[in-house]
Amino acid sequence: MKILKFRLYGRNAFFKKPDVNAILYYTYGNIHKVALLGMFGAILGYGGYNNMDFYNQKSKKQMDYPEFYSKLKGLKISIVPKNEGFFEKKVQIFNNTVGYASKEQGGNLITREQWLEYPSWDIYFQICDEISENLADSIQNRRAVYIPYLGKNDHIANIDNVELFEDKDIEILKNTKNIDCMFKENMFRFNNYEEDEENEEEDDDDFYEKIDPFKYQERLPVALEQSTNLYVMEKFIFTNMNVSVNCDIDIFEVGGRKIVFY
Repeated sequence: MKILKFRLYGRNAFFKKPDVNAILYYTYGNIHKVALLGMFGAILGYGGYNNMDFYNQKSKKQMDYPEFYSKLKGLKISIVPKNEGFFEKKVQIFNNTVGYASKEQGGNLITREQWLEYPSWDIYFQICDEISENLADSIQNRRAVYIPYLGKNDHIANIDNVELFEDKDIEILKNTKNIDCMFKENMFRFNNYEEDEENEEEDDDDFYEKIDPFKYQERLPVALEQSTNLYVMEKFIFTNMNVSVNCDIDIFEVGGRKIVFY
């Protein structure tokens, strides 16, 4: 098995939440798996939601998912946010004056979007089939069929610091006291004080140096529901606090980081 890692960042990002009102369009606080697969689909030239509608009308057949999701939904990814997972958000205001945008006098529609400011993540994915091989090759050689962006074509995605890890660089663990990526809530549980005291003698001396603990958590899209293509949501956590494995999963130690894939 091989793993590709790269840094993904930009000036702004907008990962639109479907639950909006007429005043403000909200963004998720971090990139999520579906958005990431959409960006990978753009790199490889796969169709999106608009192509799906065109295919259904032309062929009179029902396509269950957009092409990018059909091809990439099995890809195992891991996301490591910068800034402890918290990125500043700012509201941007736009005037839409095309005339048919609003029934108000003058036809002017004022829209507001919440953008992430200077977001940055380290992205990992497993290379285990032809599609992931092609994706890794495209990223390593800076090739893309369509321009990748961060949720919206106003926000160009920047990719650098690409690294390829092979079997000899990867160690698989069954447990750990800390995890360096975002993870699903059910994967780990937080250690209490008594558990830490029991295991203190087995730890490195510097492991228990005083740190400023942080915990980011948010319900994020992890998949698409087949019949409606609506988001399937799960709670994700990113923290530097001590944890223990809560289910049967593999933890990958890659380049000094302990990460899980989903």
